Amino acid sequence: MPLSLRDKVAIITGSSRGIGAEIARMLAGAGAKVVVNYVGKQKAAEAVCAGIAEAGGESLAVRADVSNSADVRKLFDAAMERFNRVDILVNNAGVLLSRKIADISDEEFDRVLDINVKSVFYALREAATRLADGGRVVSLSSTVTRLMLPNYGAYAASKGALEQLTRIFAKEAGERGITANIVSPGPVNTEMFTTGKSEETIRRMASMSFLGRIGEPADIARVVLFLVSDEAGWVTGQNISASGGVA
Repeated sequence: MPLSLRDKVAIITGSSRGIGAEIARMLAGAGAKVVVNYVGKQKAAEAVCAGIAEAGGESLAVRADVSNSADVRKLFDAAMERFNRVDILVNNAGVLLSRKIADISDEEFDRVLDINVKSVFYALREAATRLADGGRVVSLSSTVTRLMLPNYGAYAASKGALEQLTRIFAKEAGERGITANIVSPGPVNTEMFTTGKSEETIRRMASMSFLGRIGEPADIARVVLFLVSDEAGWVTGQNISASGGVA
């Protein structure tokens, strides 16, 4: 039986492209009304919404810088104004920085924390009072928090903070039947991952997978779809590795 999100409303941060866009399309395909969040990729966000509409779904593109608390409030306001409720929050927005700790500037580190950590804190704070009872939260982390790869210190630190925020939120919101989980992708075929990497590097990282390939956005979106469905109502506070066995 297909998973159904009929009558549910989902906010997916950073969903104009990559994994976020695929999550938006997949949740809409399961019946959810979807808020597609973007900052600078308006045309890409509108294209995601157009595709959802063509498939018979309903969505709304909302510009909001999720590293800004006022913008996060506006994001939830827009969802409530259009759809009257919010049932699902997917914390997907993120930025990747691959560089030795010694070479990272204050400004670069602040940017990683602003986008990867503060955005999640702000969204969880809104979700604590505005998510419907029985709601669902999924935060996207990374297998780098387990692999401890060189050059990923700042990124791994930010994702580790995201994981702890989400786990504690799961405890705090559990009395309302809200679940909160983490999905940790391995290497995934997105612009954020492939930019700056040689084909040899990508092949080497693909060879780390038990399945001999890097992931596709749909591989991650399917896991998210399950976690936000009613069928996952007894799964909370968990970190699910969607990595092809990498970690």
